[in-house]
Amino acid sequence: MAPDDMTQTQWQQEALNRYRKEPDNKQARPLRECVRDAIDAYFSNLDGHPTSGLYRMVLDEVEAPLLESVLRQTRGNHSRAAELLGINRATLRKKLRQHQLDYSAIKEE
Repeated sequence: MAPDDMTQTQWQQEALNRYRKEPDNKQARPLRECVRDAIDAYFSNLDGHPTSGLYRMVLDEVEAPLLESVLRQTRGNHSRAAELLGINRATLRKKLRQHQLDYSAIKEE
């Protein structure tokens, strides 16, 4: 299917499929599997000790690198980054503060 004939969702899935097929890509596993394995390992390492706040912990671990990658991709352009993420700029700025990300340094990379 040619890119012009594809919906945005189809194009995103196609890009993800191409990423997974790259021969030198050692981490070409679906993100879902990586997250599940990390959570399973986390529970295994607890050795029966109680835990809480797992939902927030997982979101923080995924959200921060997502924001960094999108900002690098957009060269620090908040409007474009927010558009790619499907959130508004104010929400993006809030999340950057929440994760203590220095978006000016990201822009420079």
